Amino acid sequence: MARRTLPMAVALATAALIGMNPTSAAAAPPGTKDVTAVLFEWNYASVARECASTLGSAGYGYVQVSPPAEHIQGPQWWTSYQPVSYKIAGRLGDRTAFRNMVASCHAAGVKVVVDTVVNHMSAGSGTGTGGSSYTKYDYPGLYSSYDFDDCTARVSNYADRWNVQHCELVGLADLDTGEEYVRKTIAGSMNDLLSLGVDGFRIDAAKHIPAEDLANIKSRLTNPGAYWKQEVVYGANEAVQPTEYTGNGDVQEFRYAYDLKRVFTAEKLAYLKNYGEGWGYLSSSVAGVFVDNHDTERGGSTLNYKSGASYTLANVFMLAWPYGAPDVNSGYEWSDADAGPPNGGTVKACWQDGWKCQHAWPEIRSMVAFRNTTRGQAVTDWWDDGGNAIAFGRGGKGYVAINHESTSLTRTYQTSLPAGTYCDVQGNRTVGVNSAGQLTATLGSDTALAVYAGKSAC
Repeated sequence: MARRTLPMAVALATAALIGMNPTSAAAAPPGTKDVTAVLFEWNYASVARECASTLGSAGYGYVQVSPPAEHIQGPQWWTSYQPVSYKIAGRLGDRTAFRNMVASCHAAGVKVVVDTVVNHMSAGSGTGTGGSSYTKYDYPGLYSSYDFDDCTARVSNYADRWNVQHCELVGLADLDTGEEYVRKTIAGSMNDLLSLGVDGFRIDAAKHIPAEDLANIKSRLTNPGAYWKQEVVYGANEAVQPTEYTGNGDVQEFRYAYDLKRVFTAEKLAYLKNYGEGWGYLSSSVAGVFVDNHDTERGGSTLNYKSGASYTLANVFMLAWPYGAPDVNSGYEWSDADAGPPNGGTVKACWQDGWKCQHAWPEIRSMVAFRNTTRGQAVTDWWDDGGNAIAFGRGGKGYVAINHESTSLTRTYQTSLPAGTYCDVQGNRTVGVNSAGQLTATLGSDTALAVYAGKSAC
């Protein structure tokens, strides 16, 4: 293949970053604040306001934003996942809005993770959201037919590694990430985002890219220590497995979300006593976990905002339980699974115009500080009723109880907390812990209790 050169904009961005401290933007959850609010399809001006008004004060460590690259036109949410150039020119905002968002979030103490599409380009032809003309295998000034994999059929056999990683995911033009020019160009686009201050990347469709190709691309970053979270969906007996990618960074553990749905809807919460590695999942130190994400909530494989108390309590459990680095999905109401964001991504206020703002639900938001406070503490004082009521401590730093039974529950819990008065951040009430570490409380059906050190008043 003929020698290729980098597009000018990418080359300039890469050149401008030479000599940067390679650890200046390092961000690798789990950290002291390892919870990410995933503001799905929020525009960047709205994200900036939310960082300042809510995310920082709640204790979120990260915000994940939807792909910023110029993409195909159309009202559907998935148009954001069909890039046609690497210019920041999507429906959610331009380069200035993106830069301002990063600065606002950093000022609030919140780091920024970017959902990044590097496996593929588009499936058709036309003019992109930033005015770029393109066809499926030709993106002038960026990629031509030489830069795509030879297989132009759809991925059809997940037992065949070559088919999964060289053919086209749902008909999208598959980039040849084994090619030098493609690797340089992808790394250049990511370095451009790093130059704007981003702290990490969620790699969309990572399963469809060989792990060694992603490792090569990551090695070219001006900050190779930037946080990486890779989308690698587990499938039994499939050729490509999530464990292959842990050397590059965190990997999203889809089994965690799938099993939470089953446990909360059809089994017993008592089964969660050894949740995580005890269930055969990835090591906690490299697992990205979630109750739902933008794909699974629409596909029905996980709980979603329509699931009622099961959804809320599953998020409470996730944030209280010391496994993985959690994402809190925050999107919008939908009846049409393809529907794009209300108001083109502008969030005027939470809980208006269809925006669900799960990250700000009191039951969920309050658990972010619980998680930050209890970080590093092992699970202690587990209790369950053999069914759907459980309780456990996080050493001497916190204690949580969840009643997913159909009736209320009154009992005395044994904790490892120091004696004193605590605020139950779930019930917005004060509760006492006696000198023996005991706490007595009544929990209504489908409610929870959570207390933690340093929070004595409600």
